[in-house]
Amino acid sequence: MREAIRFTLIVAVIVGLIICTILWPAWGFSILGVVLFGIGLYDIFQKEHTILRNFPLLGHMRYLLELISPEIHQYFIENDTDGKPIDRNHRSYIYQRAKLEKETHPFGTQLNVEEENFKWMQHSIYPSKVKEDYPRVVIGGPSCKQAYSCSLFNISAMSYGSLSKNAIEALNKGAKAGNFFHDTGEGGISDYHRNGGDLVWEIGTGYFGCRADDGNFDPKQFEEKANWPEVKMIEIKISQGAKPGHGGVLPASKNNKEIAEIRGVEPHTDVLSPPGHSAFSDAETLLKFVKQLRDLSNGKPVGFKLSIGSKDEFLEICEKMVETGIKPDFITVDGAEGGTGAAPIDFSNYVGMPWEKALIFVIDVLNGYDLKKDISVITATKIITAFDIFKALSIGADVCNSARGMMLALGCIQALRCDSNKCPTGVATNNTRLMNGLVVEDKWKRVKNYQEQTLDDFLELFAAAGCTDLSELNRNLINKKINDEIKPYSVFYPSVAAGSYLKEEQIAP
Repeated sequence: MREAIRFTLIVAVIVGLIICTILWPAWGFSILGVVLFGIGLYDIFQKEHTILRNFPLLGHMRYLLELISPEIHQYFIENDTDGKPIDRNHRSYIYQRAKLEKETHPFGTQLNVEEENFKWMQHSIYPSKVKEDYPRVVIGGPSCKQAYSCSLFNISAMSYGSLSKNAIEALNKGAKAGNFFHDTGEGGISDYHRNGGDLVWEIGTGYFGCRADDGNFDPKQFEEKANWPEVKMIEIKISQGAKPGHGGVLPASKNNKEIAEIRGVEPHTDVLSPPGHSAFSDAETLLKFVKQLRDLSNGKPVGFKLSIGSKDEFLEICEKMVETGIKPDFITVDGAEGGTGAAPIDFSNYVGMPWEKALIFVIDVLNGYDLKKDISVITATKIITAFDIFKALSIGADVCNSARGMMLALGCIQALRCDSNKCPTGVATNNTRLMNGLVVEDKWKRVKNYQEQTLDDFLELFAAAGCTDLSELNRNLINKKINDEIKPYSVFYPSVAAGSYLKEEQIAP
């Protein structure tokens, strides 16, 4: 706030100088001198900022530049391939598809194809015919009574509160028009989610939307909402890649009365979800909770989402699946590169397994315990392009989700102000003035366009690889350079034979 006031003051002084100089040249510089003298005097006697005490007046330039440094870096310094978290080329990829602009790229790749860890796909000199229809994947195991046929590319978990109501409504309308699903995030189901798009209802540690007065899970609230027709699947959020082992954070500035009512919390307070669930405490009770939710939803697909930390814990969950016979219908795998509106920096930077290794580990373990045939795997971390989808499915995933890709399709400019309630594009803010800049009836079309155009690109890559069925995607089709050697993923990460872990006394993947 103080930086904003300081910035406003400086702008006011400059504007005042211009006006005074034009209207009253003789007085203009005198007034400016008095104002600057006052600011300088204040700087010398204030005790909060050493820079201003030592460099009165001039020190304000440092704070002004710091205030706009993200914009300076993004627009004038970074090149097309090194921007973080998402570089300019990938942002342009999304914008162009969302707006149905050009799909071509001039003058060759800007990537360094000789760099370490460079990845590329294997194509065929006998490409197949490009499919006219988008393939779909049916999710639902043996205990599921209402299996769901979903798109290969969907909207990942983003809560109302983290995103504005206009953003949520546009995402849902885009999902309806494009026939793909919209994950609610852990903030509950709002009216803005109910615009006809298929929903995956995410249940987090705060149990928002099915929360009892004591903060624990409320079966009656869950049963009512889980049986709404637009709710197609239920996802238990154990952890997410952006902040694994840490509960969700909704800053007080975003927690207005409406959001608080949806979540069942006090308005205008920081909402900190617990790091863990109260409904279960180990592998066996997790699976019993999966069964409880499936029963309460009359057999809809139920799964869980996690970022891999301890490998032993996931192995134990799979062992309990074999022992009890209780299996989720799907598992969503997140990676440490995942995005969020608000997270502690150490959790974002140093906690959780990277996406690629996590996905490979989960697929291999499920195969090792002969569980993959009954459990679909959804993955969601920086899935932006058609190649990202192709790679994920070749590794072994069944479905891909995207959060930041869909945000950029809505108009996000990666301003990195998601946690401040000052998102300039109205995507990640509840500030009415900023939010009203996001026109739902225009933006939902861009969400639909981006999803469809990306799947069109995927189908072209799929055909270029000579594939005719999704089952033909495998790790031989993706190559990677490590230690100056180029080998397919099947060599770096050999597939695990179905049931092979059941025959071994000790497993250490």
